[in-house]
Amino acid sequence: MRTEAQATSIVRSAIGLEGQRRADLGNGTYINPVFAGDHPDPAILRDGDDYYLTFSSFESTPGLVIWHSLDLLNWKPVGPALPEPIGNVFAVDMCKVDGRYFIYVPIIATAASPDPSAPPQIYVIHAESMEGPWSEPINLGISGHIDPGHVVGEDGRRYLFLSGVSRVRLSADGLATDGPVEHVYDGWRYPDDWVTEAYALEGPKLSHRADWFYLTTAVGGTSGPPTGHMVTVARSRSVHGPWEDCPANPIIRTWDANEPWWSKGHATLFEGPNGQWWSVYHGYENSFTTLGRQTLLEPIEWDDDGWPRAAGGDLSRPLPAPTEPTGERSHGIPLSDDFTEDRFGIQWSFHAPSKDEDLRASLDGGLVLQARGTSPSDSSPLTCIVGDRRYEISVEVELLGGAQGGLLLYYSDRLFCGMGHDGDRMTSYRAGRPIPYWREPAPSTNVLHLRIVNDGNIVTQYYSPDGINWTRHGLRFNVTGYNTNTADELLSLRPALFATGKGQARFRNFQYRALDD
Repeated sequence: MRTEAQATSIVRSAIGLEGQRRADLGNGTYINPVFAGDHPDPAILRDGDDYYLTFSSFESTPGLVIWHSLDLLNWKPVGPALPEPIGNVFAVDMCKVDGRYFIYVPIIATAASPDPSAPPQIYVIHAESMEGPWSEPINLGISGHIDPGHVVGEDGRRYLFLSGVSRVRLSADGLATDGPVEHVYDGWRYPDDWVTEAYALEGPKLSHRADWFYLTTAVGGTSGPPTGHMVTVARSRSVHGPWEDCPANPIIRTWDANEPWWSKGHATLFEGPNGQWWSVYHGYENSFTTLGRQTLLEPIEWDDDGWPRAAGGDLSRPLPAPTEPTGERSHGIPLSDDFTEDRFGIQWSFHAPSKDEDLRASLDGGLVLQARGTSPSDSSPLTCIVGDRRYEISVEVELLGGAQGGLLLYYSDRLFCGMGHDGDRMTSYRAGRPIPYWREPAPSTNVLHLRIVNDGNIVTQYYSPDGINWTRHGLRFNVTGYNTNTADELLSLRPALFATGKGQARFRNFQYRALDD
C-alpha cells in the first residue's frame, strides 16, 4: 500500500478559488478530479454546446445541484432541482426529449418521504429549462429498483433501464410507465477470485454510436476493496437486445491498490467537443476516502471493431483538455460565506432533514439556526462539500436562548468530530459522541470563534473569544477512518454548523482556505 505522500497525484492540481483544487491546468491539459470532493454517480447531459452534470445528493436538502460547463473542466452551479426532501436520492439520469428536460430520480424512503415504509421508488421531475423551475416529483410506480438510465429506442419509444438490469417502457411524455418491468440483461461476470465487494449489477447508462446502442454498467460494489468497482460495456443493434459483452471488459477498473484512484465505476459514455468521446465516473482518492467519491473524466477511444477503450491510464498524469475554454477559467464557488445572501442548495444543505427543515434557517445579521435535537447526531446540521486534502475552516458563533452551537467535521449522525458550546462550557466531540473524560477549559461566553484545521486527515482545533488570540484545543484527532468502510454510508466528511437544544445560534463569517499540498 502506498503512503499518503505517494498517493498524491504526480502532478498537482491547478489552484482555484480559495486555493481549492481545479482540474484545468491552463496549458491545454487537465488533471483529475474534475470535481474534487463528494460528487458521486455523475449524470451528464449534453445539450448542443452546453453540458450539465448532477450527482447523487442522498439526504442532503436542497438536493440535486445542477452544474453547467462549456468545456467539461470549468463548471458553475445552476441551482438545486429538488428544493424539498422526498427521501434518500440515489443515482439519477438526465435527458432532453422534444425540447423538454427530465431527471429520473430513484428514492430510498426516509422519514421525509411520502411513504416512509415504501420500497425504493423512481420519480421524475421535468422543466422547460435546466435552470428550472422544476415540476413537483411524480412517482412512476416503479418499486424495488434504483439507477434509472433513459434512452429513446430505434422504435422511437422511450425506456428506462434499471438496476439489475431491468427495463420498462415509458409513455410518450416520459411521465408514466407504459408496460411491465422486465429483466433484460444478466451482466458480464468477472472471475470469482477477483477481490471485490459484491457483484452488484447497477448503474445502467445508454449511449448510441454508429447504429449501436452501448449499455454501460457498474459491477463489483461501490466501496469495500479498492479493486472492487469497475465499468463494463455491452452493445446491441436494438434496445431490445440481445446484448453482446465487450471482449475487453472491464474497460475501467482499479487493478492495484497502489493506483491513485480506487473503486472506479458508475460511468457514462458520451460524445464531447470535436467528436471526441469521454467517460465520466467516480472514484475514491487513495488515502483520502474521507472526501467521498470524486468525479473523474477520461478520454475514450474506439477500436476497429467498434468497442470503447479507456485511454487515460491510471489518471495520475495530465491529459489533453477536451477543448479550449470559451470563457474565463473558473470552476466551482468560494466556500467562505458572510451570510449576507442565500446560498442554500448551492453551497449549504441540511443533512437528513425533516419536512420544512429550511424554516429553521434565516439570514439576520448572520445565519440564524434554530436549535433542533439533543446533540449533533439529531440536529440536522448544515453541511458543505469540500474537495481539498488539507484545509482550514473557521466561524464565529453567538449563542441565544440556551442553545449549544458549534463547528464540526461531519460524516454522518454516527461519525463526526468538533466543538460545541452552550455559553457555559465547551463539549468536545469525537467518533460521533461527546468525549466523556475531556473537559476543555474554554471560557464561559455567548460569543466564540471556532477554527478547525484538517491537515491530511489530522485534525487540530482552536477557539478564541475575539478571533485574534487563539487557544489550541487540547486534543488532536486522526479522521482517516471517517469513511464509508467504517460507517457503511456512502457519504463524505464535511464542514458543518449545528445548533441543538433550545434557542438559536447565529453564525457569522464562515471562512474556508485550502492549504498547500
